[in-house]
Amino acid sequence: MNPYFVGLLVPIAVSLLLRKRRMVGKMRALPVDVGGEPGYAIRNYRFKQPVETHWEGVTTLAELFEQSCKDYVNMPLLGTRKLISREQESSLDGRSFEKLHLGEYDWKCYAEVFKSVCNFASGLIRLGHQKTERVAIFAETRAEWQIALQACFRQNITVVTIYASLGEEALCHSLNETEVTTVVCGQKELKKMIDISGQLDTVKRVIYINEEGISAEVSLAQKSTSWIIEPFEDVGRLGDTAPVDANMPLPSDVAVIMYTSGSTGLPKGVMMTHRNVLATLSAVMTIVPEIGKKDVYLAYLPLAHILELAAEALIAAVGASIGYGSPLTLTDTSNKIKKGTLGDASALKPTLMTAVPAILDRVRDGVRKKVDTKGGVAKQLFDVAYNRRLAAVNGSWLGAWGLEKLLWDMLVFKKVRAVLGGKIRFVLSGGAPLSGDTQRFINICLGVPIGQGYGLTETCAGGTFSEYDDPSVGRLIDWSEGGYLTSDSPMPRGEIVIGGPNVTKGYFKNEAKTNEVYKDDEKGMRWFYSGDIGRFHPDGCLEIIDRKKDIVKLQHGEYVSLGKVEAALIVSPYVENIMIHADPFHSYCVALVVAAHNELENWASQQGVTYTDFVDLCQKPEAVKEVLGSLSKAAKQARLEKFEIPAKIKLISEPWTPESGLVTAALKLKREVLRKTYEDDLAKLYA
Repeated sequence: MNPYFVGLLVPIAVSLLLRKRRMVGKMRALPVDVGGEPGYAIRNYRFKQPVETHWEGVTTLAELFEQSCKDYVNMPLLGTRKLISREQESSLDGRSFEKLHLGEYDWKCYAEVFKSVCNFASGLIRLGHQKTERVAIFAETRAEWQIALQACFRQNITVVTIYASLGEEALCHSLNETEVTTVVCGQKELKKMIDISGQLDTVKRVIYINEEGISAEVSLAQKSTSWIIEPFEDVGRLGDTAPVDANMPLPSDVAVIMYTSGSTGLPKGVMMTHRNVLATLSAVMTIVPEIGKKDVYLAYLPLAHILELAAEALIAAVGASIGYGSPLTLTDTSNKIKKGTLGDASALKPTLMTAVPAILDRVRDGVRKKVDTKGGVAKQLFDVAYNRRLAAVNGSWLGAWGLEKLLWDMLVFKKVRAVLGGKIRFVLSGGAPLSGDTQRFINICLGVPIGQGYGLTETCAGGTFSEYDDPSVGRLIDWSEGGYLTSDSPMPRGEIVIGGPNVTKGYFKNEAKTNEVYKDDEKGMRWFYSGDIGRFHPDGCLEIIDRKKDIVKLQHGEYVSLGKVEAALIVSPYVENIMIHADPFHSYCVALVVAAHNELENWASQQGVTYTDFVDLCQKPEAVKEVLGSLSKAAKQARLEKFEIPAKIKLISEPWTPESGLVTAALKLKREVLRKTYEDDLAKLYA
């Protein structure tokens, strides 16, 4: 071996060993004495008290936005892509798909956006909206969504947020329960509104966001309803000609009633005050390294989700830029992108983005499939590069570091990073725990840290964070029925309970459910009982290990954690999505598996299996046997018990989407809906 190379290795190895020792010895959280029922409580080691605001003199979201617009007057804030054309393309099986030809981003600076916000706020009042009434925003994520939100804040109008993918029953429930009088919506959402207009009790005004082809829905609404129908731009013009003084909120005022995605039954409206959301933003300021006006954020998740709403509020607070996209136009190969057109990430070149695990899993699977399809030398090179970097990430000093890391980045991973624009420096993952496999894969291929956040709508997305703990108090309490105790050794285990100024007021018009999961202790701290099961590591790190509602007791007394098994089996290349089902009156579990189209067809081609279409392939016994074998292999790798491995499966040919109502907007399974939809199939699996 070259002596010069040895000389380089020794200091690197010593440095890594020292770094590892420092990391092992670092206490990220400390025990803390709190009120309420007995449990094991910790807090961030840097904060003696939960943080309320990062910005001196700022106590509400309205104040924070106004301050930013004054500080960053000419900096770009909101960017939207030009729509050049919509085209229809037909697939080989005769199905038609819409493809978009999108142009560059058009930007509005902070001063322009603030003027639009002030005008829209005034226009709302001039249109007849009373300050005691509520506004619902029912639209896809876009600049107008953010402008309408900030406009309502300036008049202390509570905003009701509703997922654009919500079904009719849940939509009716959300609008009627909150007695909404004004709705801001897009074209698809206006059509849904018209369909249920006879069931809406309080809606008086509908403000539509102008889109190509919306005139038909507008004409229908004008003929078939008594609503006042106005375009978004006209409301702004009305406010511009007749301005109204701002009516700024107090920290205790409800900023948003956010309806959950309804994974179990009808959605619940979570009441968030300005103080609640501001506390989460203040905590995140300690998380993202050097976030500031040089950053560009790619916005594509639903703004009706607290993760996206909080992220955009934070980006605006630091003078950075927000470019809007969508999950279907995210990359150059996304479903709605016309061939030859840049995806949102390529056009924007963001430095920051948020994601839910399902999105990152798709990125991982997409890269792997592309590499496998290429095969040959390209695949061998990728595998070598990935395994060398994986060794380093796992702490081995024999892995690829220094110059070798740079070499692999240039030769292999640079192409992968171009998928998301090539400039990403930080990814925040939230909504559900991210698998270690996906986290390592994204970290290596994108070359950026992934910050995993844990929180809920009820805690304004705040709770804990993987790199720098959120300054909210976290604790566990015993869940003896499931066998999880805070006295467990070596790591205390139990139900996760979160306390701090980010914990919300409760559920709108649902006192019984509020009292069930929210509690105030004798010291004035408000706590939310999450229903998630976790354990604290010796350094204070929290690990999510289970979910109370996802645990089923089988016939012979074994407990199956549905979510844990699903997370272990979804790594199978044949699995696009999966739901484990366990019947308490049987000794084994079964599974519904959404088959990965390309992988299963490639296998069929290699094995000479004939079929008429993908539906037919999913019914072939040999295909079922192949996928079941793959699941068993994944289960063994994850060291699952025999009773946790599904004994029988049903292959599903159609994907589960928010539009189908089978998963939430955050792509979480709607178990009860899935069970009901596939009731006959599940019964046959147990026959």
